[in-house]
Amino acid sequence: MSGALACIPAIDLRGGRCVRLLQGEFARETVYGDPVELARAYAAAGAAMLHVVDLDAARTGVAANRAVVLDMVRAAAIPVQYGGGIRDEQDALGALEAGIDRVVLGTAAVERPELAVSLARRFPGRVVVGLDHRRVLGPPGGAPRRELAVRGWEQGGGIELLEAVERLAGVPVAAAVVTDISRDGTLAGPDVEGYRELLAATPVEIIASGGVGRVEDLAALARLESGGRRLAGAIVGRALLDGRMTLSEAVAAGAW
Repeated sequence: MSGALACIPAIDLRGGRCVRLLQGEFARETVYGDPVELARAYAAAGAAMLHVVDLDAARTGVAANRAVVLDMVRAAAIPVQYGGGIRDEQDALGALEAGIDRVVLGTAAVERPELAVSLARRFPGRVVVGLDHRRVLGPPGGAPRRELAVRGWEQGGGIELLEAVERLAGVPVAAAVVTDISRDGTLAGPDVEGYRELLAATPVEIIASGGVGRVEDLAALARLESGGRRLAGAIVGRALLDGRMTLSEAVAAGAW
């Protein structure tokens, strides 16, 4: 079997700038500059898609950076997968009609799962569900739970990751982006075994997010297989921004 794991550069927006948060904490922010120029550079380097998150909107529900996102779409001229603050059908429709290729539903998919189902059926292949989670203590004597986080990762969603994935069975979403918040921005490596479990549990396409710090991490995700299923892609943020790997190296590492 041969193919490639899609390497998808991440651009997170806050106050109109490209930033990265450490483990989802807004107080632990690094600023990287102009997101439009970065989008253009990634596209020129061979990126097939960008993953863009409006962090301000994720907290407030107000699309404060939407104009910047649309500038990025025009500058890059490649598909953009966009999330953060999309709370209802009108928000999603506005983004899709403006030229954004895919919308990512995070908080809305957790709090209003019927909205994700409705939008996915209306726009097959253009709706992505963002499943961002933290490990929390389970019942006494039990294993930790992977609880989804909502509203810019500032609140618990009260739903376990596998339960949320199982809800998507039969729903025509493009993919689920699964982020282990404890690894996000740390460069400490992805949760390979957690993704293996998900591949075994669901037919939904899974995109890994969080922890990729080296080309070896991408190679490990590319090799990952369960029941003949592989990951659809991996989102890479800080490792590219910090120069720990180039996009061409990341793409090469994703080949199998």
